[in-house]
Amino acid sequence: MSKIAVLGAGSWGTALAMVLADNNHEVKIWARREEQVSEINNKHTNVKYLPEVELPHNITAYTDIELTLKDSEAVLLVVPTKSMRTVMKELGLYLKDKVPIIHASKGIEPSSSKRISELIEEELPKGFSNPIVVLSGPSHAEEVSKRQPTTVTVSSLDMNAAEHAQDLFMNQFFRVYTNADLIGVELGGALKNIIALCAGLTDGLGFGDNAKAALMTRGLAEITRLGIKLGANPLTFSGLSGLGDLIVTCTSVHSRNWRAGNMLGKGKSIDDVLDQMGMVVEGIRTTEAAYLLAKKVEVDMPITSALYEVLFNNKKPDDAVEELMGRVKKHEGEDLSGLLPTSSS
Repeated sequence: MSKIAVLGAGSWGTALAMVLADNNHEVKIWARREEQVSEINNKHTNVKYLPEVELPHNITAYTDIELTLKDSEAVLLVVPTKSMRTVMKELGLYLKDKVPIIHASKGIEPSSSKRISELIEEELPKGFSNPIVVLSGPSHAEEVSKRQPTTVTVSSLDMNAAEHAQDLFMNQFFRVYTNADLIGVELGGALKNIIALCAGLTDGLGFGDNAKAALMTRGLAEITRLGIKLGANPLTFSGLSGLGDLIVTCTSVHSRNWRAGNMLGKGKSIDDVLDQMGMVVEGIRTTEAAYLLAKKVEVDMPITSALYEVLFNNKKPDDAVEELMGRVKKHEGEDLSGLLPTSSS
């Protein structure tokens, strides 16, 4: 079995470390706080992030990145988007060339509009050619840690690396597909958090199933619009990392993006929401990134734009909904015309 380093000991990093440990890999997980490392090693728990879950004994925690990476044959990165460059700089001091890097984080960097795999590639040591794999799909950490059936997708520009990641993770509880569309898989996993925030917001406002169904459907349309513009395969957005992830994140109380949006809809300020959550809400940062990116590439994303106004310009949620509903009439599907490939192309 393989020796695997996991960087990031939050709920998702810990749950994925459990999957790898269940597959008899030797797993070393990195965390910044000594007390968290001590808890994982001595009590085999991580109660702040995964309460009532016992961790496999073949997971060992460290605060030292060098020790975490020692002799590792693959690296799993599960840190917030805003920390990715910083962690990659630390990682680069001890990383070996050609060791696969698998990331399971979901976001876009606002300042550069880059996807996480692009950030990782930029921060690799000069001359290194480590294959980069993204893992994405409908997967709450709480359910994965309890070994409930879950299915995800892995993608890479190096499909041999994607298949290797598939082999590392796949078991009877955790099914893994491969997909060659790295752009689409990565964008689907990031952008669905925007729509999940909106879904929580509409629930907080007291709207019903009609509103949520419309939001998810039209949200998927604008995700697809941006994805096609950036070179993704439109079919990817009907798969696990698109529609699948959108469904689970918009409809479950496990979703921190849904919970954050729900509090916003009930009248809490963004500062109060973040303080109460106590964890990273990637959808907020991704909303800013997608809003700026959509303007840059001239793609219409009305739901994203409305949420941006709520989050960053203090627009009242009710007013944002009213403006969305009052937009000029359109024919459904016309916003994808000219973007989808034709039979003659």
